[in-house]
Amino acid sequence: MSKKIIIVGAGLGGLASGLLLSKQGYKVEFVEKNNQAGGRLNQIKKDGFTFDTGPSFFSMSFVFKDFMDKCGVELPFKFVELDPLYSVNFSGDDKTYHLYKDIKKLSEQFMDVEPDFEEKMEKYLKKSKRLFDDTFDIVIRNNFDNNFDYAKKLMGVNPVHVPQLFNTFFNHVKSHFSSKEARSIISLVAFFLGRTPFDTMAIYSLLSHTEFRHDGYYNVEGGMYNIINGLVSELEKAGAVFNYDSEVIKVEKEGEKITKVIDKNGKAYDGDVFLINSDAALFRGEVLHREKFSEAKLEKMQWTMGYLTFYIGIKGKLDKLNLHNYFLGSNFEEYGKNVMHKPDALEKPYYYVNNVSKYNPDCAPEGCESLFFVCPVPNLQYKKDWSDKDDIVNSIIKDFSQRIGVDITPNIITKTIYTPYDWEEQFNLFRGSGLGLSHQFTQIGALRPKNFDEEFKNLFYVGASTLPGAGLPMAVISAELATERILKALI
Repeated sequence: MSKKIIIVGAGLGGLASGLLLSKQGYKVEFVEKNNQAGGRLNQIKKDGFTFDTGPSFFSMSFVFKDFMDKCGVELPFKFVELDPLYSVNFSGDDKTYHLYKDIKKLSEQFMDVEPDFEEKMEKYLKKSKRLFDDTFDIVIRNNFDNNFDYAKKLMGVNPVHVPQLFNTFFNHVKSHFSSKEARSIISLVAFFLGRTPFDTMAIYSLLSHTEFRHDGYYNVEGGMYNIINGLVSELEKAGAVFNYDSEVIKVEKEGEKITKVIDKNGKAYDGDVFLINSDAALFRGEVLHREKFSEAKLEKMQWTMGYLTFYIGIKGKLDKLNLHNYFLGSNFEEYGKNVMHKPDALEKPYYYVNNVSKYNPDCAPEGCESLFFVCPVPNLQYKKDWSDKDDIVNSIIKDFSQRIGVDITPNIITKTIYTPYDWEEQFNLFRGSGLGLSHQFTQIGALRPKNFDEEFKNLFYVGASTLPGAGLPMAVISAELATERILKALI
């Protein structure tokens, strides 16, 4: 009789783990808090419009392809490469920069502010490539049994990169480029890790290599949620069972093993192995009541920023608006250094707009657009009162309208707003921190919450706050690492 694996949470990491395990012949059952799978990679359907709630594009397509090969199935969603990757506009400047992968084409846009941009960019990208090549397989695609094992594996990394552990992303970029435009644009990718270029380690400049040289960015046909639809479909074919609206609040144990997890309705789910796709630190604290992860201890950890997201359906087309767009103020350094901790930084916000329906026309009624806005904001540790959310959203809509030369306000058909409170409530994110634990030096590799439990031999973890970290490809890699642990335990 095949053993049964209970997966608590049906986010990307949990689904990917479930597919790998089901293909190994194990029974897989999901227990999910919300009414549909996906976690933060989710979807809103409202008033005829469809919106992706979280990630709006992905990188490292090779990770997804490798994963599906391991599962022995065809990739269950279609995607297209983005070029330009995204567009950037600065407040008070009519010029829009388009981030082309062709460096010559990209550099032409910087001729007036940085004439030698091409030469500088090539030098910068060579360093980014070396960082990627020397660290990705060692630090990101590896399990670590303990700190000694971690230190031993780090010995395999070229020591020339050590200084980048103690330098910031922005300072690293600043050493290569002289104009504020180039510095701001090239360091934007640090925001994808949930912090700013001013408190993210320079080691993560390896992401620039993934952007421009290694693999680029991709748009999923029909919307990002088709990644989830595809995985759920494959899991159902493999016999996986899904239980929705079932938030796990406690566990039962016998000796060194978990025997059951119990949801808020009192329903118990028994299994041989349990995999947690809820936040690895928060679950240990709230459900297992571990002192190391008490609320007071969690407060002292370094978390990612919050996100103010809103989803707007408008009448009319915005043909000149690209698929992925960043709108920056004229004070990038001041804003970036303050946005994590000072709520008043929101008076001049930086924000991103995804024109979902530009290449996915089914996401909006005919003649309409689906727009997804993201504004990085303090999490609930630093801004507890969000009664001003409408004022902030309206100010962003006003600024956006001015920048594109079209007042969208009278054409709004539907609007949905998520503050850090909503992200905390819906997805169990500590203090509404959008991507879980940050990637500080003391919170990377083996120093993150482990993907195996400290007490129970049949309890494991997958997702953003464990190995290797935040991001869609990282969630898939996290699933591979967690599954490796589980398969060893089941032998």
